[in-house]
Amino acid sequence: MKNDKKELILETAQELMCQMPGKDISVNLIAQKAGIAKGSIYYYFESKEQILDAVVEKCYKNAIHEFFRELDSEKSALQKINLLFNSIIKSEFSNKKKNLIISLHLSDDLLLHNKMKMIAVQEISPVLTALLRQGCAEGSIQTDYPKESAEMIVAVLTFFIDDTSFPSTSVSMEYKLKFFSYCLELCLKASPGSFDFLHKQIDKN
Repeated sequence: MKNDKKELILETAQELMCQMPGKDISVNLIAQKAGIAKGSIYYYFESKEQILDAVVEKCYKNAIHEFFRELDSEKSALQKINLLFNSIIKSEFSNKKKNLIISLHLSDDLLLHNKMKMIAVQEISPVLTALLRQGCAEGSIQTDYPKESAEMIVAVLTFFIDDTSFPSTSVSMEYKLKFFSYCLELCLKASPGSFDFLHKQIDKN
């Protein structure tokens, strides 16, 4: 029952975050929308900011959960990296009217944008680090710094797809990710085309 109420708070906050900037959301508004007492919220969270952070974290955890749900241990490292970023990109670009992360991209809440990137690095990098190490063992990629490479990849990817930090120009998202794929091939000494799935996934969504 307690977890149900906590989930209700997070779901309500996420719904509000898809509709308005974080600065316009209050604990009172979340309580009113959820149909619960304001004091109930403070039992689980110390502040509105903690609630919003928890919602963003939950979104990335859901993407990672989707990755592990579809994971096949027999796949190569590059296939698993493809699956990981496919899970994230689906989270970023599908169902734009209800998706939290794309809504944050469209809002002017810079604090939440920056927190979103930090949480992305914290949640996704450990998974990607393990996959890069597997790739090194298989010989499909080469890096002496798998952890640092993973953090850089996630940080740059979230920067590229965030129009607030990297405003849209005449250059399309697909073109930016095509360049990013090329950079990854050079940095990780992978075969040409190894990371083409990044821009091809964008083209599908």
